[in-house]
Amino acid sequence: MHYVKKCPECAGINLFLNREKGEVICKDCGLVIEDKMVEFDQEWGEFDSETGEKKGRTGAPMTYTQYDQGLGTEVGQKADLYSFGAKDRNKFFRLRKWQYRISTAIERNLKLALAELKRVSSYLKLPKSVEEEAARIYTLAVQRGLVRGRSMESVVAGALYASCRRHEVPRTLDELSEASGIEKKEIGRTYRFITRELGISILPSNPADYIARFASSLKLSAETQSKAVEILEKAQKAELTSGRGPTGIAAASLYVSALIHGEKRTQREVADVAGVTEVTIRNRYKELLDELSLEKEIRKTKKKKK
Repeated sequence: MHYVKKCPECAGINLFLNREKGEVICKDCGLVIEDKMVEFDQEWGEFDSETGEKKGRTGAPMTYTQYDQGLGTEVGQKADLYSFGAKDRNKFFRLRKWQYRISTAIERNLKLALAELKRVSSYLKLPKSVEEEAARIYTLAVQRGLVRGRSMESVVAGALYASCRRHEVPRTLDELSEASGIEKKEIGRTYRFITRELGISILPSNPADYIARFASSLKLSAETQSKAVEILEKAQKAELTSGRGPTGIAAASLYVSALIHGEKRTQREVADVAGVTEVTIRNRYKELLDELSLEKEIRKTKKKKK
């Protein structure tokens, strides 16, 4: 490790490096020459709990999924307190009680909300990156006072939906509604309010993101999926997707593709998977047939079957 060779105060060369504190001290005049040195040595391995406790210098990484971002400390765990005598144990129990009472309203809100966020995220099988981003959005919303007058669950659902959209993880409002127990319209309203107030820019969701999930639920082949994506690309060029719900147009593309490949699914089945109405599927289906001239391909499939 490189550090100064001479004391700038007394020009002495009798220097001492304290590795534990990251300091360089002059033994002649006592001047602390460096006080924030970085350790560049090789990282050690931890083979048992004792070695970890002795050598551990870092904790878990910061995360927004905990109310204190993982940096807080608590007054003893209950299991540890029973090793003390009755007097000391009561003292620590009182300290724990006061620590909870002293915590701010924001901290108490975050404790409950982040537990709910983890539950909904687990139910929807969302990746950790989405959960972390949603927790960050919710924390910002609480700090700006955007939760007042709204239910905690609806703001959690809105933050999760915003995070899904930012990470391009396709989840519909219906799925979030089912997981959180909040009405679809309420989640949509809260989502729009949060993104507007926090200045979060979100691009319109791409219908192609939903194809793989819908096809998997409907047990359609890879060829049908590929054809559905092709149909979507043609629809986007023909400007059929603008102003249309992404789930509806994705489901209709899959429905058409399934007909072309002879894997017929009913409009009811497709609508249930996509979380839209049969009327929506029917309207989008007619638009695709009229604008992209797909009737010929469907007729060919019917003739081959005969």
